[in-house]
Amino acid sequence: MQELTHLEDSPLEVEVLEDLSPQREPGFLWLRRQRCQLKLADGSASGEFIYDSIGRQALDAVVIVPHFLKGDRHCVFLTSSIRPPLAARDASRIAGDGPRHCVLWELPAGLIEPGEVGEAGARAAAKRELLEEIGFDVEERALSPLGKSSFPAPGVIAERHFFFEVEVDPSLRVTPTLDGSVLEKHSKVGAFELEVALAACRTGRIEDAKTELGLRRLKEMLS
Repeated sequence: MQELTHLEDSPLEVEVLEDLSPQREPGFLWLRRQRCQLKLADGSASGEFIYDSIGRQALDAVVIVPHFLKGDRHCVFLTSSIRPPLAARDASRIAGDGPRHCVLWELPAGLIEPGEVGEAGARAAAKRELLEEIGFDVEERALSPLGKSSFPAPGVIAERHFFFEVEVDPSLRVTPTLDGSVLEKHSKVGAFELEVALAACRTGRIEDAKTELGLRRLKEMLS
């Protein structure tokens, strides 16, 4: 068994030799194409390689776990998120994972805007997204970090997720303000027992990775 020291950062570094990115078109995302090499621990360099990744102005995101107690059972609020890329999947590549669809049940989440800096900025983003997607207007101080941040897709984008948990009162929920997009206009909000939601993760009925991670962290916190 490897010791924890093996989890320390490697001395490897990525050196960008040339930016080959195509001219940026208007849009939410852009392609970043770079010619790179690795700088090795002994001072030498690897062979060169081309690497494509995705850029985005608002890079990082918050994930919020709103929960409440109903009797002796812990419950959470989720939202149904419409994800067009899922509908665009090549049907021939689906290998036993069910029919093609474009809706996932997820924890509320959203991007941290460029002006929202540090933990205070992340809390402000979490407060905003919780009201937009679920309908709870909470004090920023009520939002508590839930574990450390994580990278959801580091092979493609440098986005980092910051997790928060907050206890809410279902009787105080209002109509979500939404963000004005067509996608959120057609979303739904649901309350689920935590154990039911975790079971849905195990059976594949909830397929969103950040949601399963947030739910498991909440379960660990409450245990």
